Amino acid sequence: MSQFSLLKQQRFLPFFVTQALGAFNDNLYKNFILLIVVFSSVYSQTDSNVLVNIAAALFIIPFFLLSPIGGQLADKYEKSTLIRYLKIIEFCIMLTGAMAIYWQSMPALLMLLFIMGAQSAFFGPVKFALMPQHLSSKILLAGNALVEMGTFVAILGGTLTAGFIFSHENREIVAAIAVVIISLTGLISSLFIPKATANNPQLKINWNPITQIIHTVHITKQNRTVYLSILAISWFWFVGATYLTQLPNFAKLLINDNPHYVTLLLTIFSVGIAFGALVCETLSGDQVELGIIPLGALGISIFGIDLYFASQHIVTHDQIAMTDFLSKNIRMLLDLMLLSMSGSIFVVPLHALIQQRSDVAHRAQIIAGNNVLNALFMVLSAVFSIVMLTVFNVSIPTLLLIIAIINAGVALYVFSQVQEFVLRFVVWMITRVLYRIKSTGLNNIPQTGPAVLICNHVSFVDALLIGAASRRPIRFVMDKGIANLPLAKYFFKWAKTIPICSQKLSPEVYRNAFNQVEKELLDGHLVCIFPEGKITRTGELNDFKRGIEIIIARTPVPVIPMALKGVYGSIFSYQRKSNIITVIKRFRSQLEVVASTPVPPQEVTANKLQRITQNLITS
Repeated sequence: MSQFSLLKQQRFLPFFVTQALGAFNDNLYKNFILLIVVFSSVYSQTDSNVLVNIAAALFIIPFFLLSPIGGQLADKYEKSTLIRYLKIIEFCIMLTGAMAIYWQSMPALLMLLFIMGAQSAFFGPVKFALMPQHLSSKILLAGNALVEMGTFVAILGGTLTAGFIFSHENREIVAAIAVVIISLTGLISSLFIPKATANNPQLKINWNPITQIIHTVHITKQNRTVYLSILAISWFWFVGATYLTQLPNFAKLLINDNPHYVTLLLTIFSVGIAFGALVCETLSGDQVELGIIPLGALGISIFGIDLYFASQHIVTHDQIAMTDFLSKNIRMLLDLMLLSMSGSIFVVPLHALIQQRSDVAHRAQIIAGNNVLNALFMVLSAVFSIVMLTVFNVSIPTLLLIIAIINAGVALYVFSQVQEFVLRFVVWMITRVLYRIKSTGLNNIPQTGPAVLICNHVSFVDALLIGAASRRPIRFVMDKGIANLPLAKYFFKWAKTIPICSQKLSPEVYRNAFNQVEKELLDGHLVCIFPEGKITRTGELNDFKRGIEIIIARTPVPVIPMALKGVYGSIFSYQRKSNIITVIKRFRSQLEVVASTPVPPQEVTANKLQRITQNLITS
């Protein structure tokens, strides 16, 4: 199913429109203020730099203070009703904001920017907690990609509209009317959002923001992978907030003081984010693919660093036409787009992972914890930018270069702590480059709880192929000789493979392997074994050994028979004739991973599993 088909469904469309219009209005209002600050003769360049970053901080601080309370409300109450109340509040805020715009009162505009941030802080946890209730795990990433795309298209729309209105003769009146109309439209669309039941209706609300911040952060730390993913998302917002905040002055100082160039850069940045979100599903397929996260992180640093060098050679002058500017500065513009596209590829799977792996009873509070840390990092980005620009007097391109370099260090830290991201990246690269994988029956693998997967053994990369097809991490039982290969052994250790050898060769390794399998199953994980005990040299299925019976006798869990089809004869399998022509012909060959219905533990025998696997291979 195409991700765009979600836009035809009531479970998604009203919600999508509501959140997109909210983002549009926020950015119309905020960017209109920024344009007044940057292009008004009232403020000096130093004052302009400071005011721009203060405005950014004022909008973000409420996310830090109030998101934990919003997370509690989203867990306790039905979410569609809560969204409607929040949209009514937004409408009242925008009515007041319209008057502040008309009066051109900068203190009032900044105060209302803070209040808008407060309303958005309550809306965020509801928005992301609602999605897993309306979308299955198979389309959750697609939904997140569309929301990410919609949000940044809305940011783009708000930015473009702010620039257009700013150039209008009666800009204050037009802006005031626009924010009210858009807010009213968002309120109307919220009336059609389907109900999403409360996750924890017995929850007692803690209205103290300080103690609730501490409690919310504590909840996010209960799952280490989720917590580190939240930190990674927060870093993305540090980077993104820095770029979005600095691009107006970047355009004014390095290109031209025409507001159209600010709009151009912000448009390119937003389009990159939106396009990257759409690319995520293409790269991931119908699952939350963590393997593309390192790809996104790498792109942020590479294109961020190159953006600095490209900015040293910007071709411009006072009378340059927009078409000439575009043609002569393609490298700089392409860097900006690819950087933001990489950011989207980095952050969309992380959002889906948090929604998927968070405890349901506390999901909205965990998302609120994500918003708290996101807000903290965005405030820190404003502080960092002010210090670098005013205390150390670095240029804006140098500031962005520093961010790109720091990003590389942050990525290395996150990936060293969550090896699953690196493992999935390696698996994703190998399986996407060398093969085209089709999956059948993988819904037979349970989404939670322990189970044993068994499969025919056809090549040296069977574990990678099965791991790439599975939505859950798998512990593979692997021959000790392969598990201890130089360099590769570190990869297998990160993957938590279980080395094994024959009982005659090493009784201790043999015994430890069965003990480790039992422990992994008791901890609720998936374990995969290859009952043949060796890779086929003929393409035919070898006899299954009885080790599977020992495993199930010790730990009675379901067994899911699987088969790899079309792998024999590929470059990592044994074959009678191997030459360059064969390798070329088999490159990017089609293969299939098939899973059968689970076999209850009381019915498991090696002979029965062998018959089922043989039927899967030949069917």
